[in-house]
Amino acid sequence: MLNDLELDDEQPLDGEGGEQLYEHFRIEVDRGQEPLRVDKFLTEHMQHATRNRIQQAADAGFIHVGGRPVKSNYKVRPGDVVTLMLNRPHYDTTIEPEEMPLDVVYEDDQLMVVNKPAGLVVHPGVGNFHGTLVNAIAWHLRALPSYDPNDPSVGLVHRIDKDTSGLLVVAKTPEAKTSLGRQFFDHDTHRSYNALVWGHFTEEEGRIEGNIGRDPRDRQRMAVFAPGSDTGKPAVTHWRVLERFGYTTLVECRLETGRTHQIRAHMKHIGHPLFCDERYGGTEILRGERSSTYKAFIQNCFRLCPRQVLHARTLGFVHPATGRQMDFTSEWPDDMAAVIDKWRTYIKGNTNNTL
Repeated sequence: MLNDLELDDEQPLDGEGGEQLYEHFRIEVDRGQEPLRVDKFLTEHMQHATRNRIQQAADAGFIHVGGRPVKSNYKVRPGDVVTLMLNRPHYDTTIEPEEMPLDVVYEDDQLMVVNKPAGLVVHPGVGNFHGTLVNAIAWHLRALPSYDPNDPSVGLVHRIDKDTSGLLVVAKTPEAKTSLGRQFFDHDTHRSYNALVWGHFTEEEGRIEGNIGRDPRDRQRMAVFAPGSDTGKPAVTHWRVLERFGYTTLVECRLETGRTHQIRAHMKHIGHPLFCDERYGGTEILRGERSSTYKAFIQNCFRLCPRQVLHARTLGFVHPATGRQMDFTSEWPDDMAAVIDKWRTYIKGNTNNTL
């Protein structure tokens, strides 16, 4: 069966003519199968692969029938051999327990909440098959017979980016994951992030709505498309100002949805890239003075926190067994606290940097 690594939303699907392809999945269509679009057929037979990702794979020439690439609307027939052919070798993605530091904020027999440091990959994927958060979780729960790190019915309920820090919830039982997963799907969870972004906001709070999908010009980034369009998935971010530093602003972002790079893409879309977010243009000096002193100050900030200044600060949900509301808060990590303190010091000493 295909697992969620081969078609992970973090991995771009770009095909080039003549490149070597590797088989990642194969299935023969049953004799009694009625004609059915190949994307719908594979959605029903490939574990953790969304129809959208299957369609992207077909567009890239990676879905084959009888050894030839087909489009999403191809209708499978009895006896067809359908394969997923990717332009990277198939790796053994079995999750093995690895002894690593793990910051456990809360734990009971149903779930646990962990605080992920920046720089730690959440789940194994291309280029990161070991040393991830799920490997550390597997080690922490190695004595629990009912917890299988390779069983998708337990484990992490959601993810955050490698260079984002903060809170995540882990389900120890299938019942807990079903309950928590439904809360995330129904937007009943409470999640807020703190982010340092470039620029000054004229208002105190606002709402960003726009579909998020892969940027056609840079497949490593996400882009924002018009709400209701056929491109991307619906996404809504609410923001409010926490503190102003003239050329940058500390904001709280509250998610209605949980799309890949949602805050980073939405903030870029409204002209406020996250500070030091290289992928979305935040490592350029986007606001401020031309002086060498100011440029040196910014470079010092980048060195203090050499990643997007984004932290999953709060997480709230209803406990799947007790029905009790659970709310958690995580303090800023040292790198984020240091760069924000540096901006506070700067604004106190420079009263003219108000735009």
